[in-house]
Amino acid sequence: MAVIIFLLQFLAAVLLLPLHILYYLGLWDPITKKFFPHLQSRLCITYNKLMVDEKRKLFRNMSDFSGPSKGLRLLELGCGTGANFKFYPSGCKVTCLDINPNFQSFLSKSQAENDHLIYERFLVASADNMTPVADGSMDVVVCTLLACSVPDTPAVLKEVKRVLRPGGAFYFMEHVADINESSWISFFQKVLNPSWKLIFDGCSIRKTTWKDLENAKFSELNLRHIIAPLNIKLAKPHIIGYAVK
Repeated sequence: MAVIIFLLQFLAAVLLLPLHILYYLGLWDPITKKFFPHLQSRLCITYNKLMVDEKRKLFRNMSDFSGPSKGLRLLELGCGTGANFKFYPSGCKVTCLDINPNFQSFLSKSQAENDHLIYERFLVASADNMTPVADGSMDVVVCTLLACSVPDTPAVLKEVKRVLRPGGAFYFMEHVADINESSWISFFQKVLNPSWKLIFDGCSIRKTTWKDLENAKFSELNLRHIIAPLNIKLAKPHIIGYAVK
């Protein structure tokens, strides 16, 4: 089976040879950084329509984590186009963080459409090194469809725990590797992952993010595995939930 997977990975790489050449020449990353926000803005519309019930259920208790200060202080990691804004409680004070500055124009549109929130700042930074965000300064951190594209998920979770106040919550919704290693979805995830990562700006469909969350030693972890109602079968396996510092 491993040999078959390797041969199919090689075939996919051959079919995408021009992209691989651009990548190794250092020319592909600047292209994807400019192109990906446009692609994500379209994908997020479809994703939100299909996942609206799950998102509403996920964020419905968010107000319970308001701290002693007025208003809920929220940090969204990999905020992208602002697809989650409409699910946040009114009056929430939002700090947006993304490593790609090209998302800012898309964020402005989402902010205008969701004026029930208070937008404090947009930070261009990596989720595993959020030095502009002070220790214990956030009531809630949100991360959806980001862990798939960060190289070091444990480092991100360490940063999340640092910026959260005691008793604060970390909300997550991520597509992951299929937990059934013998399934066809798992097979094709293994075959297509190298090429998938190239096309989708480092996104991996083989991340076992639930293991990183289990090892992060939050005081409470509420995590569910679901099969999302998506059209792309390789991205159907999801984890969803929240963890309390």
